Amino acid sequence: MAITLDSPLTAVLGATTPAKRKKFEDGLGLRTVGDLLHHFPRRYLETGSLTRVDDLKPGQMLCVVGEISACNTHSYRDRRTGRPAYRVEAMLRTGGPALKLTFFAKNQGTAGWHARRVAVGNRGVFLGKADRFRDQWQLANPQLTIFGMGDGAEGEELAEDVVEIGNLYPIYPLTKGVESWDVARAVKFARSVVEGIEEVLPEEVRTSYDVVGIEDAYEFVHRPEDQEQVHKAHRRFRFEEALVTQLVLGRRRRVVRATGATARDGGDGALVAAFDERLPFELTAGQAAVGKEVDHDLAQPHPMNRLLQGEVGSGKTLVALRAMLRVVDSGGQAALLAPTEVLAQQHYRSIVAMLGELAEGGTIFGSGVGTRVELLTGSMTKTQRTEPLSRIASGEAGIVIGTHALLQDKVFFADLGLVVVDEQHRFGVEQRAALTGKSASPPHLLVMTATPIPRTVAMTVFGDLETSTLTELPAGRAPIQSNVVPLAEQPAWIGRVWERVREEVAQGHQAYVVCPRIDGDEPEAGQVDVVDVPDEDAPQEAPRPPAAAVEELLPVLREQLPGLRVERLHGRLPADEKDATMRAFAAGEIDVLVSTTVIEVGVDVHNATAMVILDADRFGISQLHQLRGRVGRGGLPGLCLLVSHAPALTPARERLDAVASTTDGFLLSRIDLEQRREGDVLGASQAGRRSSLENLRVLRDEDTIVAARGAAEGLLDVDEDLAQAPGLAAAVLDLERTTQADFVDKS
Repeated sequence: MAITLDSPLTAVLGATTPAKRKKFEDGLGLRTVGDLLHHFPRRYLETGSLTRVDDLKPGQMLCVVGEISACNTHSYRDRRTGRPAYRVEAMLRTGGPALKLTFFAKNQGTAGWHARRVAVGNRGVFLGKADRFRDQWQLANPQLTIFGMGDGAEGEELAEDVVEIGNLYPIYPLTKGVESWDVARAVKFARSVVEGIEEVLPEEVRTSYDVVGIEDAYEFVHRPEDQEQVHKAHRRFRFEEALVTQLVLGRRRRVVRATGATARDGGDGALVAAFDERLPFELTAGQAAVGKEVDHDLAQPHPMNRLLQGEVGSGKTLVALRAMLRVVDSGGQAALLAPTEVLAQQHYRSIVAMLGELAEGGTIFGSGVGTRVELLTGSMTKTQRTEPLSRIASGEAGIVIGTHALLQDKVFFADLGLVVVDEQHRFGVEQRAALTGKSASPPHLLVMTATPIPRTVAMTVFGDLETSTLTELPAGRAPIQSNVVPLAEQPAWIGRVWERVREEVAQGHQAYVVCPRIDGDEPEAGQVDVVDVPDEDAPQEAPRPPAAAVEELLPVLREQLPGLRVERLHGRLPADEKDATMRAFAAGEIDVLVSTTVIEVGVDVHNATAMVILDADRFGISQLHQLRGRVGRGGLPGLCLLVSHAPALTPARERLDAVASTTDGFLLSRIDLEQRREGDVLGASQAGRRSSLENLRVLRDEDTIVAARGAAEGLLDVDEDLAQAPGLAAAVLDLERTTQADFVDKS
């Protein structure tokens, strides 16, 4: 039977033991021959020169090209058995310190076999853990593959240990019990027996975009002669993945356009005009320009899908409100979806205040022009919800502001024309889809964010979202000083943290203290700790200490800050208590608010100048940036202290150092993407977990993605069904059928 890419992996593993086959399948996730061939090396060793080894640390895993410079066999008596035993010691020359190799044998024959493998002059790849003993670096429990033998080696006896190798030796991602040469041998055999690898890229595409064929790509990635071949192979696989993804997105965009949406041209524009007249200030140039882009999109007979990004307080909400009023002027309704009740209530109060009598449409307090603004949250009782639900269903309420409660089946809209999603990173794709599904035709979508999360940046690059950016810093914003408080090195500095809080309050200001937990190990709803995946060569880090919790910290702070009014806020509190606490803090009746991330977005207290974020390494970059944006809002300088037990030089500390180094949200979004990887570009994953992108990285491969988008549009323009490229059509169909493709239908 012919072996193909779909054949089971066992077809090419030969005489491998069942235990090792299981490690290939379970440890590396390889089930088919195709999985094996797509298991690309993570790096390559140059076999023509010794590997340079710098800055060795005990416990560090090394994989190096080296040459044996000395070899001696010693006999001794085993103290446990009293029998003769043997120790073979060799010195390995590298591009840095020499490494001592030691092999133990129970008999003279085994000792001789070890000695022949590490005869003077033998060259190969050596793998083991660096250690130091009696001022000598050694490679503990070394494993090796010999590819060049010196004069002291007996070639015939070593034939099975010598690997045919080119100028570059591939080092594969591994699991315990599987070595790089195990993978290399399996790949080599697979390449020799696999038949009929289909070329999915049409010849004209490969020629136009200078992409190598699939057979060459597999050869170049697994058995390259030089780095240029590696580059060509990677470019081929990345371009193919980008093209298939772009074709899926492009086909679905065309379906959405064909489905259409109700154009919202603004009618007579009376409500927008009345609102603009009420504003005590002129729109900034950026707000006016973005407003025109949004107006243009709303007037089209297909859905708007636009990302509005701007720094905290840059006026995004005002732009969104004018868009909502335009939809109301057009006879439709608009919904603003907020991630928390605190933010929903804040939006409701601020929008009603901005609209004034325009928010009293249909009542004796309203003018001739106006609409109704409704608030709908999960904590409202059935009685409290009855009238708002009725006004939403009848169309009397033109603007509806709410939390996840808007997603419930019992919420009906008369004519939902626009969905505004505030702080995109707090919602998954399915949640947005549930709201957009409440309209007879697809509503227009406007997504607002101050720090685009990895998935948002990814989708922007992939072209699914049109982007508008407010770059002007808002008036009255003062600089925010951000500092990392490294308790791993300076545990006593926590005392200074609370002194700084007291100093801010003494100047008449207020402070936030943010914790990742409510009580014990209970996080805020939707809060997920950022867990850094350690580099496989890095030493093991100490376990994290227990996370700070609001309920546990509250009595401690009241004792440490006597005379200060310290209160708490988190999502488990009753809605009326949360609202009362926020009103009291805004009124200056609370000095220090100990909170979870419920204050992350939308909370606007101008007198709050200091924020302490405990266990800051448990938060992502975008969350830290959002939290920091709560201070410095009233023209007073802000202070943000990022308290962490994370050791220096770890990914967690690098993340905190990045946040402390800049307040540029757009720069931070790119750093976030580099560190945490893309979210699921076609699926519901939000960020930081394993990316569905196999070969692509959105920042590194921007040029490839843009080129693939052009190729995809060109193919779809002439052959939307891809009938002339059946292999490519099959790959597109396969991706469309997966659950990862739900994004295109749902967002």
